[in-house]
Amino acid sequence: MTDSVLSEKEGQKVTPTQEKVTPEVTPRSGPRTKLVIALIFLVVAGVAVYALYMHYRDRVSSDDANVDGHISAIAPKITGNVIEVAVLDNQEVKAGQVLVLIDPRDYQAAVDVAKAAVAQAEGQLQAASVAVPWVNSTTESGTSVADAQLADSQTEVERARASYDQANTSDIAYAQANVGSKQAANERAQADLARMKPLVEKAEISQQQFDAYAAAAKMADSDLRAAQEKLVSAQKDAAIRKAALDSALSKVNTAKAQVASTQANRKQVAVRTADAATARAALAAARARLEAAELTLSYTNITAPVDGVVTRKSVEVGQMVQPGQGLMTTITPDVWVTANFKETQLADVKQGQKAEIHVDMYGKSVFGHVDSIADATGSRMSLLPPENATGNFVKVVQRIPVKILVDRTEGLILRPGMNVDVTIFTR
Repeated sequence: MTDSVLSEKEGQKVTPTQEKVTPEVTPRSGPRTKLVIALIFLVVAGVAVYALYMHYRDRVSSDDANVDGHISAIAPKITGNVIEVAVLDNQEVKAGQVLVLIDPRDYQAAVDVAKAAVAQAEGQLQAASVAVPWVNSTTESGTSVADAQLADSQTEVERARASYDQANTSDIAYAQANVGSKQAANERAQADLARMKPLVEKAEISQQQFDAYAAAAKMADSDLRAAQEKLVSAQKDAAIRKAALDSALSKVNTAKAQVASTQANRKQVAVRTADAATARAALAAARARLEAAELTLSYTNITAPVDGVVTRKSVEVGQMVQPGQGLMTTITPDVWVTANFKETQLADVKQGQKAEIHVDMYGKSVFGHVDSIADATGSRMSLLPPENATGNFVKVVQRIPVKILVDRTEGLILRPGMNVDVTIFTR
């Protein structure tokens, strides 16, 4: 076929115009092909852009993220020599496991002294407690006796006063009246006798009549003397009864003094009660000192606060440690991620949204969810927050920490400080 074409061309005369027509027909398909390819490229690019938009429109990402965890610094609360270090670096420990032992002898001696003080305070309290009912019973019986004596003395005073009043008034008055009566009778009898003497001398009356007047005068005189003696006796009896009344009054005063004394002794009950309360308070203080000494003794055993891994151990046997001195650090297996997102990314981020965490160390991802969003930016919470009121303000997009909890570790070990990339699915 090629040979026939060549022979036809050789048999024809080819003009220059014909030679130019042939090469112009072939290149017409080139621009069309490029246009189609360009259209296809634009369509593919548009689809890719749309796919990327659809893929990233409901998610926000940040590579400014790190793994965080609970890091506990282990430090002693007391001063002492280390006698044992029970763990090694990077060793797993359980909560309450002994890490370091400090020499306890000085603190054990303080506990023994505190126990002795408690025993002494208990003895003092027991003695004071026994004294209270004893003093109460003795003073109460003394008060009862004194009150009874006072009542008896007052009764005796009443009787003595009544007897004295009777003797000083009615008895003496009766005796005085009787003396007056007898004196009048005696005067009359003596006067009659004096008048009868001249008559008997003149024999105007008989001797028998005169003797009768003389006997009557003697009898009147005897009655007067007897009445006078009764008056003196009544006065003496009144004086005796007055002395008895004074004695009864003195007994009343003595009984009152005894009552006052017993009442004063009753105050000893309050004093003893106060002593018992003081002893009780002293016992409570001694027990508190014992508890404090035992608590200080317990500080000689430094234990792990939580389950975790020991790291940065810097203590050795024989070392003298001080309160607050760092000995080691424990890190708990519970970790989370702190991702610092730009403030412009957090408009649709909410608590509970799912998150993908890409771990740089493994090149793999784990999954979690948003736990919380910080209430301030990272720069505001820094040691030296920026001061924008100086006039040199430059607006910088701030970052806000977001705490993300890991739901599944997929068998990966996450350690605090590791770098991760975080993507939050907002829908």
